[in-house]
Amino acid sequence: MNLPERFLNDVKELLGDEFDDFIKSYEQKKTTAIRVNTMKMEKDRLKGLLDCNTEDIPWAEEGLYYDEDEYKPGRNPLHDAGAYYLQEPSAMSVVPKADIQEGDRVLDMCAAPGGKSTYILSKLNNTGLLVSNEINATRIKALGENLERFGAANAIITNTDSKGLLKVFEGYFDKVIIDAPCSGEGMFRKDQVAIDDWSYAKVIECRDIQHEIIRDGYKMLKNGGTLVYSTCTFAKEEDEDIIDGFAEEFENAEVVLKERLWPHKVKGEGHFVAKIIKHEEEDCSVKPVKFKKLDKELKDFRDFEKKFLNIKLDGDFFIRGENLYLMPKDSPDTKKIKLLRQGLHLGELKKNRFEPSHALAHYLKKEDVKNFADFKFNSDEIKAYMSGDVISTGESRGWIIVGVEGVSLGWGKESGGVIKNRYPKGLRRKIQL
Repeated sequence: MNLPERFLNDVKELLGDEFDDFIKSYEQKKTTAIRVNTMKMEKDRLKGLLDCNTEDIPWAEEGLYYDEDEYKPGRNPLHDAGAYYLQEPSAMSVVPKADIQEGDRVLDMCAAPGGKSTYILSKLNNTGLLVSNEINATRIKALGENLERFGAANAIITNTDSKGLLKVFEGYFDKVIIDAPCSGEGMFRKDQVAIDDWSYAKVIECRDIQHEIIRDGYKMLKNGGTLVYSTCTFAKEEDEDIIDGFAEEFENAEVVLKERLWPHKVKGEGHFVAKIIKHEEEDCSVKPVKFKKLDKELKDFRDFEKKFLNIKLDGDFFIRGENLYLMPKDSPDTKKIKLLRQGLHLGELKKNRFEPSHALAHYLKKEDVKNFADFKFNSDEIKAYMSGDVISTGESRGWIIVGVEGVSLGWGKESGGVIKNRYPKGLRRKIQL
């Protein structure tokens, strides 16, 4: 591996006698891990379902190491169902540092493709609010898909920069997570492109962006709130220097943690994490949006709900075109910023009928629906369903959720003894386990 000379010199200055051990770590293969979605499955149960050896990750109770030469968890339908997320293990060190509690308002400022945001969702457990932001319009689609797969109902996905967020959310959040755009030195072992694209000029460019982002993020915290800043780079300019410079500027900001995970010390690619507590008042003018009552407009949805669900969805509803949404509780006014999605997309209000969305299927649990067809992850039925085929059942119950190992995968419509496939065409694939 041909590593940049400037990078090697900088790391040697940081590590001293440990430098040789660091270099030897590049002879080892990259680390791979999954993180369990505890809203859908218990960790021990998932370990029993995976056909491979796993090892607990010390800094992430939901995380499991696996050997990619032994197993490909991305091929398992449980991944499509949102039972777990594939994530680099040292990146899992960030969210636990925030000590997220149920009911918190949390901002994930640089969210795509969704590793931190999906972790936050698990911690919130369908309470509070997640604002998941991504400035890059080409990356935000993956973010939306990952949050949907995790069953997000209490999330707003925004597409703006830190200044745009600050105009709306000053003094609003309990927790702010910033996995800052960086020069990506921690990606070198697993990505040759990261090596080829690296330059010291890029380090400086990222530093200047990070300088602005962390200050805007801090201003969006309420008094007593927590900001967690992280990068997957080793560059001091993007790590300690950013935090130290910030602390000099904001005297009421308490830096309680600065931590590095090095690949020669832990089983991971490397990460930097800092934790800051805010000790100053911040004006907050954010008000919840008032929604008009839609009792008449909801008739077809309520009919569907009564016939096919075991739960009643309450809260604020919003209609855009034919699309019906359930909004997060006390939803903030976001009309000043660009959105990808707000709340849970329930489905479409057609003429005299309601058609449920794929997002709703991911949100609902087995016990929430009257009709649930459950299959093993390696069953012929799941293979047929995910490739777009029908499933024979011998019954005719109408709308039904097809599940894998008790986890909702998608909708079907059962009639004439078969489940007609409603799995989205863009997600269909052949299962090879």
